Amino acid sequence: MRSTPPGQERAETIEILRPDGVRLDSGEHARLIADVDGPALLGLYRDLLLLRRVDNECMALARQGELCLWAPIAGQESTLVGSLRGLPAQDYLFISYREATLAYLRGATPAQLLPMWRGSALGGWAPDEINTTNPSIIVGAQGLHATGYAMAASLQGADVAAVAYFGDGATSQGDLSEALNIAAVHIAPVIFICQNNQYAISVPVDQQSAVPPVQRASGFGIPAVQADGNDVLAMLAVSRQAAAHVHGGHGPFFIEAVTYRMGPHTTNDDPSRYRSSAETAHWAERDPIDRLRRHLQAQGHLDDAATSRIEDEIDTAAAQLRSACLSLPDPTAASLFEHVYAGPHALLQEERADYLAFQQRLEGVRP
Repeated sequence: MRSTPPGQERAETIEILRPDGVRLDSGEHARLIADVDGPALLGLYRDLLLLRRVDNECMALARQGELCLWAPIAGQESTLVGSLRGLPAQDYLFISYREATLAYLRGATPAQLLPMWRGSALGGWAPDEINTTNPSIIVGAQGLHATGYAMAASLQGADVAAVAYFGDGATSQGDLSEALNIAAVHIAPVIFICQNNQYAISVPVDQQSAVPPVQRASGFGIPAVQADGNDVLAMLAVSRQAAAHVHGGHGPFFIEAVTYRMGPHTTNDDPSRYRSSAETAHWAERDPIDRLRRHLQAQGHLDDAATSRIEDEIDTAAAQLRSACLSLPDPTAASLFEHVYAGPHALLQEERADYLAFQQRLEGVRP
C-alpha cells in the first residue's frame, strides 16, 4: 500500500446532499445554491432520470447491433447535470466520449446524438448551435482544444468560458498537463472538470497517480476543489463557484468530481474482470438518482403527479431516440475516404479509386 507523500494529505470532498438524502444547508458551497427550491430540484431530478434512460437505451441499441459502440454514463449523471446547470449558456463545452449526453441536455436531437455511435457520420450536431463540441475520442486532447478556444475568446473580449470534461485517465496524458500549464500562464478562462470514476478502463486511479487529480492543479497554480460527483447539489455549487471565478477574469479553475462508473468502460468491456461485486455494491448505495429521490420524497416535492409527468416525458424521449437510431442511414464503404483531409489529397484519391475498382471486381465475380 502506497503511503501518502508529505504535504499531500487527503483533499476535502465537498458534499451537500448526503447519500441518505439529507441536505446540508450550512457552509460556503451550500450558500451558493440556497436558491435551489422544490421546482428546481425536480428539474435536476428529471435531468438525471433522462440521462439514465438515454444511457440504458443506447446500451440496449449497442447490444442489439444498432450502434457500433457506446460509452455508458450510468452512475455519473450528477457530475454532468450538476456541472452543466451551474454554467452560463454561452460557455463552450469540450467533451469526451462519456459526456455525449450533455449535447442532448443542451438541445441536440436524438437524430443528432447517435450518428457517430452508429457509424453513420463523424459527428452529429453543429457545435456552434449548442456551444458543445462533438466528442473527442483522443484522450485528453479536449483540454488543449478548450484552452486554445478560451485564449482566443479572451483576446476577442468575449465573456465566455471553455469547459473541458475528461476522466481520471486523461490526467495521465501529457496533453492535459500542457493544457493546465498554458491555461494558468495565460490566465485563460477555462474550467477543467475531471470525472474521477475510479478507473481508466481497467486501471484504478491509485495506480495512475500518487495524489488525487485535484492536487494536480495546484502544481500549475490553478485553484481547485474536489466534490462528491454523486451529489448533484455539490456539483451545481462548485460549478457556480468555477463560473464566477473564470468569468471574473481570474483564470482557470479545476473541479474533481469523485464518482463511479457503474457499467463497463464501453460496450466492448467486461468490468467483472477487474473489479469486485462488493465494490460495485458499495457504490450502488451512493447512486446519485436514489440520493436525490430520497431528498425529494422526504421534503414532499415528489408526488404521484410529478412522478407520472417525468416518466411520461422520459418514455417519449426514449421512443424518439430508438426511432431516430433505426432511421439513420448506413454508411457506404467509400465514405471511409471522406473528411480525412481538409481538401483534396492525391494519394487518398488514388486509394479511393483503387478501392472502388476492387469493389466492382468483387461484384463481377459474385453469383
